[in-house]
Amino acid sequence: MRGKHIELFLVDGEPGGITTANISGWTGHILAGPRTALTHILKRAEAHSNGVYLLLGDDPDAIENVACYIGRTENFLQRFRQHDQVKEWWDRAVLVSSREDSFNEGHWGYLEARLVDIATSAKRCTLKDQIQTPKPRKLSEAQQSDAEEFLDQIQMVLPVLGVNILRSVKASPQNYTSPGDTDSPIFTLTVSKNNVKARAQVIGGEFIMLEGSHIIGKWDDANRNMSHDTRSSYKPYRARHTKLVDDGSVAVDGLIGTLTRDIPFSSPSTAGIIATGRACNGRTAWRWTGGTYGDWENRDLDPTATVATESLQP
Repeated sequence: MRGKHIELFLVDGEPGGITTANISGWTGHILAGPRTALTHILKRAEAHSNGVYLLLGDDPDAIENVACYIGRTENFLQRFRQHDQVKEWWDRAVLVSSREDSFNEGHWGYLEARLVDIATSAKRCTLKDQIQTPKPRKLSEAQQSDAEEFLDQIQMVLPVLGVNILRSVKASPQNYTSPGDTDSPIFTLTVSKNNVKARAQVIGGEFIMLEGSHIIGKWDDANRNMSHDTRSSYKPYRARHTKLVDDGSVAVDGLIGTLTRDIPFSSPSTAGIIATGRACNGRTAWRWTGGTYGDWENRDLDPTATVATESLQP
């Protein structure tokens, strides 16, 4: 895959402030900023155009603690004034427009529906206030192709801005054959007495526990020997395990939980704690045929190290 030239500009010179993002050769334009800067955002020329937008905020009930609302409008200025009055939960906005006004209402309606569909499938956020699911607008074959290409660029840029709600995860079926390969091996974590046998892979810089992995089904049964203080420190992990069970990402049968989809984690240690219900050093607990996760992560730092070949097939 070739590199991408993404240009970010900090409008007010502050990280986390108003930011614009563009890709070289792309007609799209993205403007993002905090709600506290809404007055300044709405004074910009982009706020007077049409397009799609995302409202983002915190949601403790979401697996990744993110709430989102996705919409479209012919005038950001008017629409955002309405949202500022009736929606209290959001603290950040992302506006997506076209620098050449090459898209019509049909294009934006199509993109709105596709964004909602992707965010729903990715399950990285709750879609607060998304009462109705927008239906895709009918476009010609050529128009749909243009809209999908535009969507690809949106999905490329948003993670650079720290917005991951559209990121999908899918394990690569290719083989890991040498230290120069970009695909990681499949790592395993096994705790026989708790029937834990999990599999994971690094995809797109994220540690992904793979569909079909067996993890603990009930958190209390796995950590009943912990002290009260230790239990308290593990509350966030227990809460995330509960969320994954509640939304169907983990199907529980007795004491065993089975992942029904690939699930991203911020680190191998977090994934290990969720899988086992106890303290876990992910760098040593997750293993592959060439050693530990830590060995694989440091493979390029030791010029004398050798990397074993393994198939990524389950």
